[in-house]
Amino acid sequence: MKKKLFLALGLASIIALSVSIGVYAASDIKLFINGKAIVTDIQIIKGSSYVPLKVVSESLGAEVKWDGVKRTITITSSTQVATPAPADYTLEFPIERYPLTAKHILLAIAKGESDTCTIDREGADENRDESLKGILTKNDYDRDEWPMAMCAEGGSGADVEYVLSSDNRGSGSWVGNQLEKYPNGTKVLFIFKASSSTAASTPTPTPTPSNVIDIDKYKSCAEVKAAGKAPIRTGEPGYSSSLDRDGDGIACEIN
Repeated sequence: MKKKLFLALGLASIIALSVSIGVYAASDIKLFINGKAIVTDIQIIKGSSYVPLKVVSESLGAEVKWDGVKRTITITSSTQVATPAPADYTLEFPIERYPLTAKHILLAIAKGESDTCTIDREGADENRDESLKGILTKNDYDRDEWPMAMCAEGGSGADVEYVLSSDNRGSGSWVGNQLEKYPNGTKVLFIFKASSSTAASTPTPTPTPSNVIDIDKYKSCAEVKAAGKAPIRTGEPGYSSSLDRDGDGIACEIN
């Protein structure tokens, strides 16, 4: 990568550090680059300290060349910026169908979380434990993680928000169905094409540790059947994994 810096006459060999130096003399100022002390001449001009551009650049592993005719300084860095591997597939998330989960994912990505999921089903349980550590359950809400636990990018440090269970469990089931055909190691880029206003219309509570517990609407399948609600599918009100004994996404099935 090359950068051309055009400096005013007389300053072609120095770079300014915009810091307040108060009453310090130039000899009192010490220069550290990447933790290493650098011995060089420092000038003070109108309250700002100046150090040689060549010294700074070469200390960072860059090559500096001066063109006296064009009065141009060219800095060439030897450090190459790593380019992320491209995704194998893209998946368009249905924002209008699951707006609350979509809102959380978009906010997490805006904070710096990855928009790509590298499938790692074997690490899902460990990632989930790490990402949800210290965040208690809350009635009618799921603790939604992004990146997801089944992604290699997930785990400790993942962004977590409380999302209404009716929205989050439906989206989880949808994503799981879309990704089940891909093997571990597949990189999937999540894209969001719908208007963000839909996802941003409903506030999402911020997860904070509290003394709340998750209470299922129905404590047993007998209650579900008595209420005439059986079977209950993932994403529907009253669904819980404790009622879905075979883990197929359908609780209290009628035989």
